[in-house]
Amino acid sequence: MSNTQPTGVAFADPEFTTCYATQEIGYATAAQGTVTQATSKSTGVTLNKSSGQITMNNAALSNGAVVTFTLTNNLLSAKDVIIVNVSGGATTAGTYTALVSSIGAGSAVLGLYNISAGSLSEAVVLNYAIIHGQ
Repeated sequence: MSNTQPTGVAFADPEFTTCYATQEIGYATAAQGTVTQATSKSTGVTLNKSSGQITMNNAALSNGAVVTFTLTNNLLSAKDVIIVNVSGGATTAGTYTALVSSIGAGSAVLGLYNISAGSLSEAVVLNYAIIHGQ
């Protein structure tokens, strides 16, 4: 690939929009953060980082219920993509599904869906990462 330019662990080829990585890709420690939700599972949080962990409030969430909350983040644009997943806090694996409901400049609406057979009161931890658009 004669036209490639080394950019850390990845190579960008100006002829294509594909990025080939030779090692893991991620954010530096300075681009990561944590925040804990206060009051309830629907309480919004602010975390101005490209990736992070959100520890949700341990309020009850009925089976089959979805709760949403706003993530305020000054790095977000309407062209970005957010990846979100449940990373901890659940007593039993597979009892929740995390989702992104909407995204815009400066904020996104994230959600948690209780797919278990009962009401759960757990401080679920969500991981998120932003893929920044242009």
